[in-house]
Formats: sequence, structure tokens, C-alpha cells
Amino acid sequence: MLVESAEGTGGTPETAALRVLRRVFGYDAFRGQQEAVIEHVVDGGDAVVLMPTGGGKSLCYQIPALVRPGTGVVVSPLIALMQDQVDALRALGVRAGFINSTLDFDQRRVVEAEFLAGELDLLYLAPERLRLEATTALLDRAKVSLFAIDEAHCVAQWGHDFRPDYLSLSMLGERWPDVPRVALTATATRATHQEIVQRLGLSGARDFVASFDRPNIQYRIVPKNDPKKQLLRFLKEEHPGDAGIVYCLSRNAVERTAEFLCRNGIEAVPYHAGLDAGTRAAHQARFLREDGLVVVATIAFGMGIDKPDVRFVAHLDLPKSVEGYYQETGRAGRDGQPSTAWLAYGLQDVVQQRKMIENGEGDPAFQRRARSHLDAMLSLCETVSCRRGQLLAYFGQAPEEGAAQVSCGNCDTCLSPPESWDGTVPAQMVLSTVVRLKRERGQKFGAGQIVDILLGRRTAKVIQFDHDTLSVFGIGTELGEAEWRGVVRQLIAQGLLEVEGEHGTLVLTDASATVLRGERQVRMRKDPRPAAVRSEAAGGSRQRKGSVPADLPEEARPLFETLRAWRAQQAREQGVPAYVVFHDATLREVAVRRPATLGELGGITGVGEKKLATYGESLLAALAEGAQQDPGAEPVDAEPAGAEPAQTAPAEDGSWAEAVTVPSTPA
Repeated sequence: MLVESAEGTGGTPETAALRVLRRVFGYDAFRGQQEAVIEHVVDGGDAVVLMPTGGGKSLCYQIPALVRPGTGVVVSPLIALMQDQVDALRALGVRAGFINSTLDFDQRRVVEAEFLAGELDLLYLAPERLRLEATTALLDRAKVSLFAIDEAHCVAQWGHDFRPDYLSLSMLGERWPDVPRVALTATATRATHQEIVQRLGLSGARDFVASFDRPNIQYRIVPKNDPKKQLLRFLKEEHPGDAGIVYCLSRNAVERTAEFLCRNGIEAVPYHAGLDAGTRAAHQARFLREDGLVVVATIAFGMGIDKPDVRFVAHLDLPKSVEGYYQETGRAGRDGQPSTAWLAYGLQDVVQQRKMIENGEGDPAFQRRARSHLDAMLSLCETVSCRRGQLLAYFGQAPEEGAAQVSCGNCDTCLSPPESWDGTVPAQMVLSTVVRLKRERGQKFGAGQIVDILLGRRTAKVIQFDHDTLSVFGIGTELGEAEWRGVVRQLIAQGLLEVEGEHGTLVLTDASATVLRGERQVRMRKDPRPAAVRSEAAGGSRQRKGSVPADLPEEARPLFETLRAWRAQQAREQGVPAYVVFHDATLREVAVRRPATLGELGGITGVGEKKLATYGESLLAALAEGAQQDPGAEPVDAEPAGAEPAQTAPAEDGSWAEAVTVPSTPA
């Protein structure tokens, strides 16, 4: 054991846990529900923990594993990241190891021997290992302190990250009934929560559900208009030199976008399943270890990535579900600093997603669920109310009692409220065109042909099919092409049109008749002009250079950069990501407070005993050297404990912007 158990010291489990928090992780207090979860698990109870990305879930099993006798076994699907997770824990003085398919026979035998000898505090396993009798027999031969099932939403068969191997994890409670289990996830609706409980056999577990809010993330959704150029403008104007992730739907789009960014002066690398494993690993390693790199990826990238200084997550294609969108955007701003979730979407995204569902291999029940997920995502895109409020409501988090309307003040609809307009007549025009094509010609077409007919364009296809003789030809010239595409997009989002077949043709729904008869008004969101969105939603305070924290005092910035350079050198020498050495938040506090002794440095948030011993003298030397180069700045008195909400205390509502967490453990 790394520390004495509560039974060995005469202290209470809570006291032992707090001692581990201070000595190992360098924090003075728990956040939100962390302490309650940890105390419950230390006492041997099962738990289901729902906390937002960056919310500190990892401590909820790591500290109990260090307090309870034996080895904590962590089931994680993140094979590519286990080495980094273990490296980060070892940097803290925690005895950690992993077993997965990346180890050869001799390496695996070494880890197994350490486990059997009681020389590991934490052992990470891929879920498929637990289907092997050799693995379960190994666990039978040593003392297991707890089982942690990370990314527990992977058990949900209707979910966006389903892993079949998770379905067998109910056997943990059956085979080792006296070992506490804790299932953790950052992405779970009420239905997914129930599925986790049911499939993992955790009906008797205590539930801990924290706020899903990530107040430091600004949510922005814009209509597509040459999306690569929109992305480039967004990156150059708002996030120059920042690390971030750009998600695309296809491998080709990933390659083209990465190449486009590189041609335009932004260092970017692609990541998708079509690349060989070595290239993927190299690009992921660069992203974790380098500052300011952009990864353009399919959704295969990022699960479990704990790079704290990801300043933006951008989507160039519509996500399939709100769950997927929330988890992907949650990879931004884990350090609590201002970050952006930016999405460009258009009519073709809607058509493409509908086609993928209809032409997919799923049975009718699966397709119904997929359509439901997509409808919720479209509703989020087209809302005229607060995006954050709608996002939280999707996960079952209601606004504060008495609040008439949610307004977060940090999403595009709150910063620049969109106009809505009565789109009933344009809706009737579109629906009438679909009706006449079907009734008079027996034909179905996609949105492009519908718009051409309404605008009175005598294109080759219009002339070929005699569509210029339809009564609706040319009746919609008061709107432009982009506006008509917006109308069609919103009719689909409102369930008044459906996309059908391989070619994405448009057909009426049961609800269409009420609009055609004039019995239903159709309100629509007016798409903002791109310039207005950038200037108002971005805000002057977000125009930062590089990754310098927005709240860092001007006089401390040169020293902060000096410390970052020192950290980069340490990370290169050790072959680990920079944040394994120290988080930006810790370096920020060092730059502001300027500790002069090891004792003072030990009082900085995030500096535990092992890191103080490993880096203390070197960090103080770098600090002194940087201070000599910037002699004008005076040390700033430390704020009282708990004065910085992003680091040491929860907000009044119990939520928090940044977790107390091990740097590279997925949350």
C-alpha cells in the first residue's frame, strides 16, 4: 500500500482519504460529491457515478484503491492510453500497471507478478481480458480492493460508444460479491443511467449524479457556408496557436481538412481508422506532448484523452446524437479555462444522417432509436433558446427552481439572441412543391431540385422533367437559396418533412397536412450572418494568443511561459505528455505566487509529495531564472484556501469548472 489504511492508523476512512488527496495529489479539499463517493466506496459500498468530463471521477476510485487493502482493478476500453495513464500515476508515486494486448508475454508476466506480490495499487485491464479464464484466475489469487468500471456508458447497447465486452461485466459482482464496484461515466441520459445499473447488476448501488454543466465551454452552432474556410477563420481569429480537435464524419474529409489547415499555416495532423496503427499512435502522441497542435479526426479519436489545455473542439459535420456531441465537446477546457465548442452544420448534414440511418444494417428498433437521437441533435441546433439549458435538460438536469428561462450567458443564443420568424407560408410552398411533384408527376426529389423550382431556375434537370410548368415554379423568389435551404432544414428538424431513400428525396410526414391546411403555424430560426456571430459570440476577451490563460495577470505571463518551457523540457526528457509533469493550473499558481522554498512550493495546488521531490529543486531554479529576466514583477500574496473556485472549491450550486483529478486518467 502507498499509504496506511484507516484501520492501520486509527483514523477514519475520511481522514485517510483526505491525507492521500494532500500527500499524493497535492490538493487540500475535495470537490462536490467526490468525498461522499470516496467515503462510500472505502466503506465497501457499490456506486454509480455520473460526473461531467473533467469533473474528478478518477479520484473516486483511485483514492479508495490507495486507502483500502489490496489492488484496485480498473476496467477501461482505452487501450491506446493505458501507458500514459500508468505513467501519470507513477509520476505521483502510485504503483500502477496495466494488462492489455499491447504487452508481449514477458511484459505481461512481470505485471502479473507485481500484482500477485501486492506491489500494485492500481491495475488497468481492457474489458475483453475479463472474458479470459486466465485473467479471472489471476484476480482470484490476490487481494482486490475494488473494481472500477470506467466509461460505463459503453454498456448501453443503444449508446454512441457501445462495447460488447462490457455486457459481461456483471460477472464482477457475481464472482467477487464482497469487492465494491464503482461504475463511472460523463455521458448518460436517464435511460442510459438505468441501463448501466441493470446491465452491470448494480441495482443496490448508490447513485451520485453531479451537474453536467461545463460553464467554461462556449457552445456555438453556425450554418454551413464553405465550412473549411469558416473553420480557418474561427481558428485564426479566436484560437491562434491553440491545441484543439476538429471532428469530421468521413476519412476523406479528415484528410482534406488536415491538408487544408496545413496549407494555410495551421499545424494539423489527421487521425482515423484507415491510417496504420503506427501513424495513429504517433499523431496521438504528438497531440498529447506538443503545444498548439490540431488533430483532425473521426469520432474514433479522443475517448479518454485527458489533455487539459484543449482550447476548442470543432465539428464540421453534424454529430449523430446529443450524447456523442456532449462527450466530444467535453474534451475541451478540462483545465477550467475558457474554451469553445464550435459546430457548422447544414441541410446536407441532415440528409446524409437520415440516409445513413435508413440504409444502415440496424433493425427497425435500432433505426427508430437512431432517428430519435438525431431529432434531439437537430433540436439543439435549431433552438432559439439557451443551448446550454437545452443540453442540460437532455440529460435530465432541470434549471434552478424559480428560473423562468435558462440563460447561461456563454452560448451563441444567449450572447447574440437569434430572431425567429413566421415561416408558415414558405413552409407551405415547400410542402406544396413536394405534393405536386408526387401527385402530378409521380416523382420525388431532393432539396436542391425543390429550391430550384421555387426560385424559378430553368436548370437542365428542371427542363428535362418539365418542372417549369408546375404551378409552384418561381413562387419563392423573395427568399435566396441559402434561406430556402434553411427552411427545408428546419422543416426536417420539426418533423414536417422526411428524408427517404439512397438519394435523399423529400417526402411529407403525417404532420405536414396541418401546415398545408393552415392549422399550424411554423416558427423558424433566422440564420445569423456569419460576421455577427463571430463578433458578438466570440467577444474581445476571447481573442487570446496561444494558450496563455485568459485570467492570468499580465505581469505573470512571461514567467508562466518560462515555466511552460521548463515543463516541456522535462516532458521531452521523460517521454511523457507535458501535463503529466504539471498542469497549466499549477504553473499558473506558481507564476503568480512565486514560491521561494520547497515548503512554499509544496503549498501550491497540484504539488504532492512525489512531485515535490522529483521536480521541486528544478522548478524553483527555473522560477528564479525567469524572475531574474523579469525583475519588475513582485510576488503576489496567496489567496486564502478555497478562494479560487476553479481549483479548490465547488460553486454554490455544487458544480465545478475543473476537477481535482489525476492528469491522464479519463473522465
